[in-house]
Amino acid sequence: MDDLSSSSAILLGLAQDAGVPQIDCRCDNCQTINSNSGWPVSLAIIDNNVRKYWIIDATPRFPEQLNWLRKRYPGYHFCGILLTHAHIGHYTGLMYLGREAMSADAMPVYASLSMQAYLCNNGPWSGLISLNNIELHDIHSNERVILSEEIAITPVAVDHRSEFSNTFAMLVHGPEKSLFYCPDIDHWRNLNLAEYIDKGDHALLDATFFSENELPGRNLGEIPHPSVTQTIEFVKNQSFQAWMIHLNHSNPLWRLGEETRLLKKHGILLPEFGQVWPL
Repeated sequence: MDDLSSSSAILLGLAQDAGVPQIDCRCDNCQTINSNSGWPVSLAIIDNNVRKYWIIDATPRFPEQLNWLRKRYPGYHFCGILLTHAHIGHYTGLMYLGREAMSADAMPVYASLSMQAYLCNNGPWSGLISLNNIELHDIHSNERVILSEEIAITPVAVDHRSEFSNTFAMLVHGPEKSLFYCPDIDHWRNLNLAEYIDKGDHALLDATFFSENELPGRNLGEIPHPSVTQTIEFVKNQSFQAWMIHLNHSNPLWRLGEETRLLKKHGILLPEFGQVWPL
């Protein structure tokens, strides 16, 4: 363990919901990328003072992500999951809390009311509730949730496809720094990050697609995300440090090239798996 701060956030994957390599894909990225960075994006929040951690989003690679944390932080206690929304890369890992796997005992799961309604009214998720594998806790936009003396979370409602639930970004508060985690959003028009992030803090932002021309034959209007080029315009005059996360398997940012050089030119960074941000 190399983060010596009292609290920190750690990235547990860099990819969009389906990961990289993506199932049955033969693109160059999927043929060559086979590392932890290709796991769907998730964020661990660590309080070293009380030896506890929480995870934002339960991905399809949740078992591997949790096992990686357990090895890195032996003797620490896993204290709960915070959910951003009901798309497959962000909640389906909950199934591993059931009796077929971990058989958790009242694991705290923090979720919006619409996210809770989805879990309660659809199997197999409803079984996790009836069997007391998970214990649901309400969270509301712009209302701070205290996790420990050092760590708090403020959910922030953002515009994103709401087939099953609304969507939250998560503002993580530490004793000295904050970090804004926004893996999914349709556009930046209604979000004023200056309200949430101070100078010198960090923002992990949706970078699903580099451009609108990335997936020939797919209507990206059905799966809207801001392009990375739009995000560059959105953040280039901000005082916080922007990082790109939630990369689709088609995104050229997986490889060094003119796209990564463009990010560097504007001071925007690409994190690595296991990236640590002291809080």
